[in-house]
Amino acid sequence: MKTRPGSFLRSTALAAALGIAASIPAAAQISDDVVRLGLLLDLNGPYSDASGQGAIEAARMAIEDFGGAVLGKKIDLLVADHQNKADLASALAREWIDTKQLDAILDTNGTAPALAVQELARQRNFVAIFTSAAALRLTNESCAPTTIHYAYDTYAQSRTTAEALVREGYDTWYFIALDSAFGVEIVRDASEVVEQLGGKVLGVVKHPLATTDYSSFLLAAQSSGAKVIGVGNAGNNTIDLIKNAREFGITGRQQIATLYALINTPHAIGLEAAQGMVVTEAFYWDLDDETRAWSKRFFERRKAMPNAAQASVYSAAMHYLKAVEAAGTDETTAVMKKMRETPVQDFFARNGKIREDGRMVHDMYFLEVKSPAESKGPWDIYKLRATIPGDKAFLPLEKSRCPLVKK
Repeated sequence: MKTRPGSFLRSTALAAALGIAASIPAAAQISDDVVRLGLLLDLNGPYSDASGQGAIEAARMAIEDFGGAVLGKKIDLLVADHQNKADLASALAREWIDTKQLDAILDTNGTAPALAVQELARQRNFVAIFTSAAALRLTNESCAPTTIHYAYDTYAQSRTTAEALVREGYDTWYFIALDSAFGVEIVRDASEVVEQLGGKVLGVVKHPLATTDYSSFLLAAQSSGAKVIGVGNAGNNTIDLIKNAREFGITGRQQIATLYALINTPHAIGLEAAQGMVVTEAFYWDLDDETRAWSKRFFERRKAMPNAAQASVYSAAMHYLKAVEAAGTDETTAVMKKMRETPVQDFFARNGKIREDGRMVHDMYFLEVKSPAESKGPWDIYKLRATIPGDKAFLPLEKSRCPLVKK
């Protein structure tokens, strides 16, 4: 993204003239002597638990683990609250580019803010990674050559959950979803697989972001007689909806399928109300020794276990910094090339790979919330029901509408 200052070119010419060196050290390729990473987050609203302070901590951990510098130059972290406003997210990113020479944004949560930042990344040629935004269009219709969708998306989460349940006989569905592009995508993707497998969608109702009372929506879902209530929202919206469902006595009678959720959701609801709820996630802290080791470090700092969005911020930061180091520069095209050709191999993703549409493909996990009797502690939330290989979980390239994909 950045252009090297004139002093760099003058220094190069002088060195060549004097015969001082045959080449410029890699460190000199960092345009303004600082690699700047950014996080554009909801820090106080309905999605603040999904990434928020935990995402900031994960990014700090990555910078510390990398040694605080890359190619001998300092790594800086910029953070701002976009208040779930697309225009504010775009304005903040533009300010960082113009005044602080931003290199990469590691996350922009929320569909509308993420899409706004993606368009700016296309125009201004900087790296933008999306670790908590879930809209499929980030790697589909709106894909850009300098952006990466890292952790999960509506296709992988909703379709995997819907397919698993329909195959178990839960073949009639009623959806309660957020009235947004995110909600539309979740309902579309889940409905498609339900109907492909011979199931039926009995109804769909949408609600605004600020909703706290879901009684009318739940009564409609209950009266429909659907075997599954598909929940297509996120953050505090999901928490409030599940709590309302418990109050109405719905949980236990109809299967609640959260088509987008992070571990914060069942933890906030409590196992008594959330038990039996199923979800597809990109990460769970208790999967294996590697996930437990990193998550323990995170817990010591945050007093909470990390969710998939937060863990993926660490992974994305490390992958980006390794690419800068390997490329010997912070120039966007060179760094993106390294990121695409290098597998993601860490506690978050095994043999992950970044496709031409920007999708980072990795395994996903179909999980069920434990009962209070099954749980051994406050964060012992899930039991693993299935591991879904990345090439099965995410949208196949042949179905992509991304213009970067060669057919």
